[in-house]
Amino acid sequence: MLSKLKDIEKRYEELTHQLSDPEIIADRNRFQRIAKERSDLTELIEAYRRWNEINGQLNDNREMLESESDAELRRMASEEIPHLEAECAALEQEITILLLPSDPNDDKNILIEIRAGTGGEEAALFAATLFRMYTRFAEIKGWSVEVLDENSTGLGGIKEVIARIQGEAVYSALKFESGVHRVQRVPSTEASGRIHTSACTVAIMPEAEDIDVQIDEKDLRIDTYRAGGAGGQHVNKTDSAVRITHLPTGAVAACQSERSQHQNRIQAMRILKARIFEAEQRRQAAERTETRRSMVGSGDRSEKIRTYNFPQNRITDHRIGLSVHNLQGILEGDLDEIITALRTQEQAERLTNRDLEVS
Repeated sequence: MLSKLKDIEKRYEELTHQLSDPEIIADRNRFQRIAKERSDLTELIEAYRRWNEINGQLNDNREMLESESDAELRRMASEEIPHLEAECAALEQEITILLLPSDPNDDKNILIEIRAGTGGEEAALFAATLFRMYTRFAEIKGWSVEVLDENSTGLGGIKEVIARIQGEAVYSALKFESGVHRVQRVPSTEASGRIHTSACTVAIMPEAEDIDVQIDEKDLRIDTYRAGGAGGQHVNKTDSAVRITHLPTGAVAACQSERSQHQNRIQAMRILKARIFEAEQRRQAAERTETRRSMVGSGDRSEKIRTYNFPQNRITDHRIGLSVHNLQGILEGDLDEIITALRTQEQAERLTNRDLEVS
């Protein structure tokens, strides 16, 4: 590992030097690519250099215990050693995690799809609550949210919504949100005060770039139809809505939220590419080991991952057994505690799997 870290540090220093090269500075694309690679290595290099520093202090203290004649200095060295050893061990763990191969999709923007499931209107209202939660989280992170398609109900609920969230490492933060989200609460229409259970599905799809998914126009069937729902005089008067079917895979994407057919076609293609890309990612994951499929990041849409219990002010993530009594805060976008716990669990599982592969 030390040899690998030295090579990475050498590469880091090369990249740092290149960023001051006038020729590279003049080439915007090349400069951004090098800056991104250097940025990706910064956390690892800082941890490695800190480990080198602490390890050097530790070795100095051990030598002092053996060679120093002053009893007071030996006592001070002896007292420092356990603290330095603990810091070294923590840094080694951090470095080991940082050396794990990163998910190539982590830096991508996402398309989030939320659908009301069992529970009728209450499920649609919960879908709207979830969409607001993710929108608030995005606002806190400084990300932008663009609704690509939405099917609302008359009571403020959402049957289905697809939105694009754009920002720094969006997929890395939200990739564990795919699955079934269940809610337990008393609906506003329930006169007897009985608790109802409803559910929604959430799908997090990394936004596909042209290099990720190549689609031949002859493989597409494009249908246009009259858009429905709210939208003023323009809606329902022209065939502006677009539905695109990818014939080889059967993937379908539709959009009617934009005023023009051309704009709806662009948005529908964006959704279609993300669906095809996500399906391929899931197919590849299914070909890996059972251990991989058991991880928190499996992305299975049919898996019940979380329960939102309103009477008890509690959210429970069933994959890691985490319960948080801060329901309103989380619904206002305070998702960091849950996301951090899921990331930590995934890292632990990846370390375990790596050790199993090595052994």
